[in-house]
Amino acid sequence: MANVSINTVTKLLVDVGVVCSEYQDKTFRNLTCKRLQCDEIWSFVYAKDKNVPKKKRGKFGYGDVWTWTALDAETKLIPCWYIGTRDAGAAYHFMRDLAGRLANRVQLTTDGHKAYLEAVENAFGADIDYAMLQKIYGTDKPEGETRYSPAQCMGAKRALITGKPEYEHVSTSYVERQNLSMRMGMRRFTRLTNGFSKKIQNHAHAIALYFMHYNFVRIHKTLRVTPAMAAGVTNKLWTLENVLDLLQKQS
Repeated sequence: MANVSINTVTKLLVDVGVVCSEYQDKTFRNLTCKRLQCDEIWSFVYAKDKNVPKKKRGKFGYGDVWTWTALDAETKLIPCWYIGTRDAGAAYHFMRDLAGRLANRVQLTTDGHKAYLEAVENAFGADIDYAMLQKIYGTDKPEGETRYSPAQCMGAKRALITGKPEYEHVSTSYVERQNLSMRMGMRRFTRLTNGFSKKIQNHAHAIALYFMHYNFVRIHKTLRVTPAMAAGVTNKLWTLENVLDLLQKQS
């Protein structure tokens, strides 16, 4: 209908995704964040785990894929993300990357995923104020509710792990809301969809482009500026044309 080849669109996604990833990796350094929240969001590539062919099972990029995200509670900036599995190795790489981008001690809140414990200690040592927020869910579901609906949250338990985190700021609300934004903003993350990523590389490029738009182009309704502007990373409001200019500068 648009008289454009799908291969042309895919190549543009790949090229822009690469420069967006490289630019944010280079730019998000020496950040002065104060309170960070981390979480993981599920998606799948190629096919759901149960439908992955035997010869491809166990290989990364086929089946379940998790995107680990960090969010600054004050500026709403996403300083880094990691695409991988949901094990201790992925947590290690994610936390080491996050620690390398910070210029000062921060307060960090994660969910109760046990992989965070050793990963945070390895990346930050004692130089962090770290707490976990463990949500407690009920087991019974209302009549007629499908398996895609979450169980009822019965409460939350705050555990102070390292340092002296401020109890009132032990929360993952902002990063969990960001998970919803990702599902609404990227068709690839919709739970019941035929728009899922077919290749892990394209999945990564789409995420890099999404975060570039989120951090630099889209004005946050509460902040009235972009997260990158609120964090002092840039002093201007970017446009999509500015993002494409990164591609031209690289070439």
